[in-house]
Amino acid sequence: HKAIRRQRQMCIETDLNVIQRTYSRYERGERIIPPDVLCKIADFYNVSVDYLLERTDTKQPYPPSLLSRKTKDT
Repeated sequence: HKAIRRQRQMCIETDLNVIQRTYSRYERGERIIPPDVLCKIADFYNVSVDYLLERTDTKQPYPPSLLSRKTKDT
């Protein structure tokens, strides 16, 4: 499990431009994830930010059409 986790962290580290130690602290809840990084992590795993924040059990990210509507409404 540790080797798989480390490999995943290395991929994320590269894709998100976050060092492994920082990402590991995010996973352990020792550091608050900035909103822009949280969005990148959601994109990396192809899930919604709400799923990462445990606000929903639905993994699917929001459809782009819904996101564009929310942006227009705000």
